[in-house]
Amino acid sequence: MQLEGIDHVALGVRDIENSAKWYIEVLGFERLHEGMWDGVPTFIGKGDTGIALFPASPDAQSTTLTRRDIRMLHLAFRANRENFLAAQRELEKRGIKFEFQDHEIAHSIYFSDPDGHQLEITTYELPKPS
Repeated sequence: MQLEGIDHVALGVRDIENSAKWYIEVLGFERLHEGMWDGVPTFIGKGDTGIALFPASPDAQSTTLTRRDIRMLHLAFRANRENFLAAQRELEKRGIKFEFQDHEIAHSIYFSDPDGHQLEITTYELPKPS
């Protein structure tokens, strides 16, 4: 078997339109496959990265889980250094809190979408040591 990569990630969300708008406005995603499947799922994405937004159950709750639970831990997007820094400025401008982590080979920021899904933006383009 030879796979080409990840096509999309499916997320359960409280409000599909609100979530689509958030990903479009905050992360610069675009609507994909508009007019298909009566809007369920609603696809958004950028480049080869797709997210399928499905309605969560009406009684669904966001829960605080540990890093070791069996679940998707986070969804990571790659950016060059310039866009990594631009993403931090954009999140700050929007009042979206994020955490920076130095992974030695990469730098990452972590933040959450409106439904509490943890997102990461990472860059492998590190500043040159002084």
